[in-house]
Amino acid sequence: MVYNIENKILIKIKKAGRGTLFFSDNFASFGSAETVRRTLNRLVEKGELDRVSQGIFVRSQIDNIIGKITPKIEDIAEAIARRDKAKIVPTGAYALNRLGLSTQVPMNIVYLTDGSARKVKVGNYTISFIRTSPKNVSATGKISRLVIQALKSIGKENINQTEIEHIQNILLNEKIVYLEQDLRIAPAWIKEIIRYSLDKLKNNEQE
Repeated sequence: MVYNIENKILIKIKKAGRGTLFFSDNFASFGSAETVRRTLNRLVEKGELDRVSQGIFVRSQIDNIIGKITPKIEDIAEAIARRDKAKIVPTGAYALNRLGLSTQVPMNIVYLTDGSARKVKVGNYTISFIRTSPKNVSATGKISRLVIQALKSIGKENINQTEIEHIQNILLNEKIVYLEQDLRIAPAWIKEIIRYSLDKLKNNEQE
């Protein structure tokens, strides 16, 4: 029976393809929690799976030069959010790094969430999910929601013109409809920065 469960798990992970993240819960229908846990541990020992964090696994992608490719932090965070049916958005130093406003990659990567607060250890990094009001994670654009949090982290009094122009250029890669929606929920001083990019995109469409 144990080997039957092992085969079922292998078939499922191989069908999904390398790089797909799995949680222990994804295999709950195959057996008891303890049996699944032991089977996953055995597959890790055999090299069929890699443990990303406690209860999170991946069949790693392989690069011919560097070997196994570790899943990106944002992919892990988004997979957790999908499982929990929660909205998340990067904030603080990590948001600044994602936008190219800082070269520092923080060891504690912080996401705001409308789901459960938790900490997930991934290698040397910790992903912290901090519960907040739904309004703070209601932005729809992947770029614009990141921008809003990054700007909040910098603060109105601390941001300089070079940073503003950098952000406005990045926002030109966002969809107009998302900018229009997220403009409504942004603080007044951030609205001005977003509106510049929105107007520029609309003008480009008319040309």
